[in-house]
Amino acid sequence: MPATTVKLDAELLREIAKVKSPRQTLSAFVRESVQADIRRRKLHAAAETYHRLLLENEGERRALDEWESAPLARPPTRKQK
Repeated sequence: MPATTVKLDAELLREIAKVKSPRQTLSAFVRESVQADIRRRKLHAAAETYHRLLLENEGERRALDEWESAPLARPPTRKQK
């Protein structure tokens, strides 16, 4: 993949300098920030898709309700054979 130059204005560079680690390069900061934003957007889209599924699919909604009501704070009981 070819390298790309991105121009940032002086105010944005000052803001970045306030939050990035002194050991981190500007390129690394921008790359990691963009990667984090892409991941956030993908997770948001997945959450919206699942929300629509819950609205449209009664079985999935019941399964989620059952999962949420499960007593996870106590150890599971052993079934008798």
